[in-house]
Amino acid sequence: MSSFRDPDFQQRQDSASAARKAMLERFRSAAQDPRLAELEAQRKTISEARQARQAVRDAEKQARAAEEAARRERERQAAEAEAARLAAVEAERAKELAAEQKAARDARYAARKAAKKKRRKGL
Repeated sequence: MSSFRDPDFQQRQDSASAARKAMLERFRSAAQDPRLAELEAQRKTISEARQARQAVRDAEKQARAAEEAARRERERQAAEAEAARLAAVEAERAKELAAEQKAARDARYAARKAAKKKRRKGL
């Protein structure tokens, strides 16, 4: 039966070192590849365009928010003005009602006085 001979320690170290060197060389060659620089430039351009679009969207969003706040403020002021107008109308109505009630009370008082006077004269 033939036995499998394991590579000795030195051979394992040499092969691991060679693999590391090959990986490093592949990495260096990839890093110096002009296509990689071109791809990086494209990515940077895309990123800048994305940031510009995001800035435009943010500006539009802020403008819409400011417009919405101004609209809400106008509505609030209009509601306050309407409430003030209604309060003034209600106050005027209350004043008129009080005047009518006073006139009716005065008329009843005058009628009582006249009736009392008439009773006194009639007896």
